Amino acid sequence: MWRKHALTHAVALAGAVSFLAIGLPLPWLFGPMFACLVAALLGAQLANFKPVSDGMRTILGVAVGATVTVAFLKDLPGIWETLIIVPVFVMAIGVLGVWYFRRFAGYDFPTAYYASMPGGLQDMIVFGEEAGGNVRAISLIHATRVLVIVVILPVVLSAVWDADLQRPPGAAIVTFAWDQLVLLAACGLLGWRVAKRLGMFGASILGPLILTALASLAALLHTRPPAEAVWAAQYFIAIGIGVKYVGITGKELRHDIAAGIGFCLILLALTAAVIEGVFLLDLAPPMETILSLAPGGQAELVVLALIVGADIGFVVAHHLLRIFFVILGAPIIARWMDPKRQG
Repeated sequence: MWRKHALTHAVALAGAVSFLAIGLPLPWLFGPMFACLVAALLGAQLANFKPVSDGMRTILGVAVGATVTVAFLKDLPGIWETLIIVPVFVMAIGVLGVWYFRRFAGYDFPTAYYASMPGGLQDMIVFGEEAGGNVRAISLIHATRVLVIVVILPVVLSAVWDADLQRPPGAAIVTFAWDQLVLLAACGLLGWRVAKRLGMFGASILGPLILTALASLAALLHTRPPAEAVWAAQYFIAIGIGVKYVGITGKELRHDIAAGIGFCLILLALTAAVIEGVFLLDLAPPMETILSLAPGGQAELVVLALIVGADIGFVVAHHLLRIFFVILGAPIIARWMDPKRQG
């Protein structure tokens, strides 16, 4: 295994260095992601060390939790108009996804349903496996969804709203007081371990988020993680996306990945329609609306929000609602929609 990990980091670092040398945007996210993706498709045996990957995701939980202040809680009722869109949007995605995957890709109902749900990848795989779905297909479709959203969103934000993708996602670590660094690290690690012990879904992000939010509300914490920490999180998130394509066969590439790309086109059209409605009603700022309603991975969208300087609290509130709704409601709605049960 150590050879696989060494090869993975050699490929990922080569990608990051190449993007830095050329001056391309988001080098610590796009560089490793594309390098690992290409290597995986060419047959390289890459591996993602999950404990380290999850540990790096705690940085994002801490970054979000640090934005939870008394002022944020007071402002939360003011965004109800866009929050209520989230459950309706998720249900629309599910209905269209099941129809598409069953009619055009020939999947059985459990595979079609859990491949459609825009929730956490690991949770959808667990639910899909328990329901008898094709776990590999579900995994590849979700990986493709996240990949497409992560690639397209920065291009849109930069081209349409002139978002600065080169700006550091935080202050340099040398400017931090030592006690703030210790507190940030403690909130991340302790929050993660406690949440994992309690069996909380998304423990690596939600646990640190909750503990950091408490420290912020108590006026003990006054800053978000340093830029270097967020870059490290980007690096490991990118590796996680790329290595999901390791071992892919030609049949999977033609069927599962093609089906996933087709679903992404449906998602993008539906998302564009919903976002246009929000714009016309003037319910929220453009960048925050896109980052809040885009059906990508929670961690990846938090990274983008940090980079472009969007309102983190606004973005995360919508994604937390989406994740809660999907995790808690997906098994219930699946039973209601299942044609076998209806029969």
